[in-house]
Amino acid sequence: MLLAASNGKELWYLTRGTGVVALLLLTAGLVLGVAGSTRWRRERWPRFLVAGLHRNLTLLAILFVAVHVVTTVVDRFAPIGFLDAVVPFRSPYRPVWLGLGTVAFDLLLALVATSLLRARIGVAAWRWVHWLAYASWPVALLHTLGTGSDARAGWLQLLSAVCAGAVALAVLWRAWTARSGAPIVRLGAGLAALAVPLALLVWADSGPLRRGWASRAGTPTRLIARGATTAVALRTAAAKEPELPVGVFSAPLRGRIAERADGNGDVVVTIDAAARGAFNGRIHVALRGIPLQGGGVQMLANVVGILPAGATAWDQGTVVGLQGQQVLTAVGHHRFLLDLRIDPTSEKVSGTLRGIGAGEENG
Repeated sequence: MLLAASNGKELWYLTRGTGVVALLLLTAGLVLGVAGSTRWRRERWPRFLVAGLHRNLTLLAILFVAVHVVTTVVDRFAPIGFLDAVVPFRSPYRPVWLGLGTVAFDLLLALVATSLLRARIGVAAWRWVHWLAYASWPVALLHTLGTGSDARAGWLQLLSAVCAGAVALAVLWRAWTARSGAPIVRLGAGLAALAVPLALLVWADSGPLRRGWASRAGTPTRLIARGATTAVALRTAAAKEPELPVGVFSAPLRGRIAERADGNGDVVVTIDAAARGAFNGRIHVALRGIPLQGGGVQMLANVVGILPAGATAWDQGTVVGLQGQQVLTAVGHHRFLLDLRIDPTSEKVSGTLRGIGAGEENG
């Protein structure tokens, strides 16, 4: 069955939620850790309270990270095992960016282990590991943007910017108010506090915030294909207004076409276009099939979606006929013909969306 029901998403939402909360807690812990290192205090907020809050926030962050890891593995949507959670860069799913999350988790585990053995290993060794554990924050932020499914969501971008800004300000304050340490070290810390968020912004704009990041990040093709063919189903809601046009009409359309191979030797072709004129709205077509010699696809499964301008949900349908670059679709009781002109070099699509009246399908 091509379109799966969108149930059983509890683990997916829990994975996303615990990951975001863990990032917030790590940020707060890092900022308080910097504040504690400056021996900052207030009469109503003594230093030991800052240190205690820093420790508790870090422990709570580790708990959320642990839940994040467990739910990711148990969910089984992506091929991620428990070994991938502790051995970085071995998973077939986005290996680099998932591996960075594993590195952050390992650093936090090292912090817990050395804290429990602090009396045996000595304060100096514990302090070195403690400072190294601060590296888990930028690594976790890279993991969040590189692996998370919400990287292009405005709320996560804002949250990431706030976290980066808070850490940058804390480090700048630490470098400015430090009473010890070489000036060159303090200057380097201040410059790094400004350069790292800027570098992160440039990287995110050219990477996770761009279309096609899932493929470039190392997502297995079978998962990309699954997402392509179920995209319309996931966007479908109860309300369907305004209604689809009835009767004969013709509207020019423009869009893009993409083709990907899945893990079974088939190909998935997706067309996303917008129509303007007698009909205003968006059209989405996804075809899965066997590639044919000389071009073309022997269709095995498909999905069609049409979203009229101003509507809140997609109308679902299927492809009922293929001939050359013409695609006949059925959406409810309506028939639509996509008469396409495809430029394989630029992957651009133009053409016409036609409403088919009674008796016209064979005309």
